[in-house]
Amino acid sequence: MMRIFLFGAGYSARAFARIMAGTTDFIGGTTRDNDKFAALKQDGITPFLFQGTHASQEIVGALEQVTHIVISTSPGQTGDPVHAQFGETIRSGMPKLQWIGYLSTVGVYGDYGGAWVDETTPCHPVSARSVERVDAENDWQKLADEHKVPLAILRLGGIYGPGRNAFVNLANGTARRLNKTGQVFNRIHVDDIARALRFLAERNEGGVFNITDDEPAPPQDVVAYAAELMGIEPPAETHFETAELTPMARSFYGENKRVSNARIKKLGFAFRYPDYGTAFSMMWRDGSWR
Repeated sequence: MMRIFLFGAGYSARAFARIMAGTTDFIGGTTRDNDKFAALKQDGITPFLFQGTHASQEIVGALEQVTHIVISTSPGQTGDPVHAQFGETIRSGMPKLQWIGYLSTVGVYGDYGGAWVDETTPCHPVSARSVERVDAENDWQKLADEHKVPLAILRLGGIYGPGRNAFVNLANGTARRLNKTGQVFNRIHVDDIARALRFLAERNEGGVFNITDDEPAPPQDVVAYAAELMGIEPPAETHFETAELTPMARSFYGENKRVSNARIKKLGFAFRYPDYGTAFSMMWRDGSWR
């Protein structure tokens, strides 16, 4: 039986824990906030406090028996905090480790002017946070090679799911329809991230995998479709050039590409939500958008 540890038990990692419930001996997970302990326990996760400054002995002790780890934390200017604090423990204090999963982003590819990219496409990250992601991917690959365990790097599209989607934004009045000519994004439902993690972990499969939908689409179309399902008028389109945006929001539009997910499909994985139309129709019908 697997014994799993989640570094960064946030939105995606908690979805993974929920679908693994009952199939594992143990699922541990870190948070920086004591107030989140109760919610993690509800998802079947034994909570641990991530100090951010040093490797706590409580986590080091738990890792001794762990077979599979998932890293779902963001690196910073000083590198990946999990790698910095627990790299040595993972390298030498985890005799039962069989597999490492690292949640990354399709942002590592950079801008390809709307062209298709796959896992063999060179990474030319544009934003500082994507440069940090590439460095983190390389650090984890080096550690996995030294430990002689497979590392699966999951490069994720824009994440949506319950509580995080265009329906919610329309309902609370924050939805926008930004139009930048030719701009498309890939998306991914959080349940498909969880299912892809399970698929790769159960096979101890290593490699780089794009975990995205089949249909890179203009963001304004997604909002319009959600409004149509809700039976309301969508917000008016705003042109990107004149829109008031935070620097981070603007930086997302500095990259334009269509991301292929063919590699994981060739292994036999099937996406439950292959495009936003299928996903939004199901979410609206069953109420899982809330």
